[in-house]
Amino acid sequence: MTAPCRFVLLGHPVGHSVSPAIHGAAYRALGVQHRYDVCDCPTAADVRAQVERLRAGEIAGANVTVPHKRLALELADASDESARATGVANVLSRASDGRVVASNTDAGALADEIASLHSAPRRAAIIGAGGAAQAAVVACRSLGIERIGVSSRGWLIGTPRDGWKHAPVFESLGAESWAWPESDQDARAEVFPSFLRASDVIIQATSAGMRGAGPGEAVSAWVPWRELQPAAVAIDIVYNPSVTPFLRAAEAAGIAHRGGLGMLVRQAALALRIWLGKAPGWVEPDLAELSAAAEAALAQPRRP
Repeated sequence: MTAPCRFVLLGHPVGHSVSPAIHGAAYRALGVQHRYDVCDCPTAADVRAQVERLRAGEIAGANVTVPHKRLALELADASDESARATGVANVLSRASDGRVVASNTDAGALADEIASLHSAPRRAAIIGAGGAAQAAVVACRSLGIERIGVSSRGWLIGTPRDGWKHAPVFESLGAESWAWPESDQDARAEVFPSFLRASDVIIQATSAGMRGAGPGEAVSAWVPWRELQPAAVAIDIVYNPSVTPFLRAAEAAGIAHRGGLGMLVRQAALALRIWLGKAPGWVEPDLAELSAAAEAALAQPRRP
């Protein structure tokens, strides 16, 4: 039997996470005694300390969530193609020589989610400016989506484009940068809602609406829900709570929608393959079993 290992989730906040339930279900199915813990890391120094523990072999691997995905890539000794393509990392593993290797499983997981909702998307709109938004651009490009627009509350209309520090990153990934509207009266053609109206896929890639983070209404309010394409779909990467303001607005407008739990389960399965894929007895995890474990964890009363 494989010796017990410890894996961790690094981010802030992480108290809402159901990742321990997902990974626990996978370990039970594999018949191994591994552990998966959440590790709240409010600062970059906290993340660095955990990466050093990984490098030293005290932990066997780490998932990384907001707001540290860019930092995770910077701290790694090497990166695979998935991390280089997105410019961020959500998985850290330890090579046999002790090097920390960065990977990204978010893009592949999200691409599968999009493909399961829309058979032939041609335009995608992404809300956000963090690592999840970067992965979303790569996911969309992998599906052959022709136009990808990105907007964030960090760049309000009226502010010069070069004043938004994230614009060069997204444009290098092949996405267009769009200004965020300032008021209900702002109907200028270059604001983001004009791009949203023609999009087949709308992805909410911020922590807005997440339990323990900020409210989501400020993001969903700017989507012209009842003017979207007839076959448009909406995906919120937030999974806790299962119904966010973004998803509630999509449902009210009759737009096909999905929360972030499916993406989370898919990326967890890919992370497990990175960490354990070469171990004796490895088999691909059953996504239905992992989803059931996550849903059961979400249904538990919230701890104070």
